[in-house]
Amino acid sequence: MAASAIRIADQWERAVVLRMGKYSGLKGPGPFMIIPVIDSVSTYIDQRVRVSAFKAEQTLTKDTVPINVDAVVYWTVWDVEKAALEVQEYQKAIEHITQTGLRDTIGKHELSDLLQERDKIAEDLQQVLDRNTNPWGITCQTVGIKDIAIPQDLAEAMSKEAQAERERRARVILGTAETEIAEKFEQASKKYKIVRASCRE
Repeated sequence: MAASAIRIADQWERAVVLRMGKYSGLKGPGPFMIIPVIDSVSTYIDQRVRVSAFKAEQTLTKDTVPINVDAVVYWTVWDVEKAALEVQEYQKAIEHITQTGLRDTIGKHELSDLLQERDKIAEDLQQVLDRNTNPWGITCQTVGIKDIAIPQDLAEAMSKEAQAERERRARVILGTAETEIAEKFEQASKKYKIVRASCRE
């Protein structure tokens, strides 16, 4: 009987203790005592920073481009009581809300914005997630977008467009250089004529 009254929580854990089914308090880290039969440990909650990977597949951007996005969210439980009492299976809840938030964020931005402003979009998503998870005693510290995959035919079209733009810029630079060279030749010719005329005099 005495052995069943002794429990241990690891350094990074807090034990949620219920007394006759009602919330009694938090115990740990380290060894703690409960009253057998009357008390029970509902769960042990890890307060370390956790990492959850998630993805949004075939999600449409604002300009209706289907993309696949892989991301990670770093989160931690800062209020164990809220995490235990306010939401059932908080880890699954975080995964669902991050996936929903990612899809909503993708739908509000055009593809070019997603590709060029990845860090800003990740920061906006982190703030949205933090607002939703804070009432559960959880904070989403950082969101990282690992990969944005676009359809192969679109990727090839974008590559060709970028190549055409580089060639256009090269032609503009070459044309400008040729114009400058022609102007310098013209100036040199005028100077030569002036010098030649002064020599005749």
